Amino acid sequence: MIRIVIADDHAMVRGGLKQIIATTPDIEVVGEATQGHEVLTLLRQTTFDLLLLDMTMPGLSGVELIRRLHEEKPDLPMLILSMHNEVQVVTRALKAGASGYVTKDSEPEILLQAIRKIVAGGKYIDPTLVDAMVFDARDRDSLPHEDLSERELQILKMIAAGGALNEIASQLCLSPKTISTHKMRLMQKLGVDNNADLIRYATTHGLVSD
Repeated sequence: MIRIVIADDHAMVRGGLKQIIATTPDIEVVGEATQGHEVLTLLRQTTFDLLLLDMTMPGLSGVELIRRLHEEKPDLPMLILSMHNEVQVVTRALKAGASGYVTKDSEPEILLQAIRKIVAGGKYIDPTLVDAMVFDARDRDSLPHEDLSERELQILKMIAAGGALNEIASQLCLSPKTISTHKMRLMQKLGVDNNADLIRYATTHGLVSD
């Protein structure tokens, strides 16, 4: 029996995944987490064969969480299940220690195939992502921030100009959590891990708001 832990902050996503897994005779869910620190706690207290991990959760998440988990337990198979399909995000997750990457719009059969292959010691990348990574490789003359959405670019400029997340949320009439999520996604797209590098990138590329 393959024992897995699901880490995702959306209850509906976890519920859907458990329904899919309930149809299989060889996989069972032995734990759930909604935040990075909960994943770390389960890692230390629970025995399981694979971690099914969302890239974006409250607190510690994304590449930083993958790297932390990999450092604590290098042999832990991690399958990323994410809404992000950008080549750069996928590549960074795999380099940080993930064993596979599947998008949330994939068919259930793809997810189950990925789980079984990774637990058996293999690697797995969603076929649609393989196409993107091989045939739609980034134009080396393009810049990472050119892939940001209008909202992400706007928030990047405001952060680089010294705005705090709560201030930005107030100005844009959005919740601080929404701003935090946008920030996490744009940092992943830009390939930076902290505020200093984020501001340095914006300054270098002339993206600081007046």
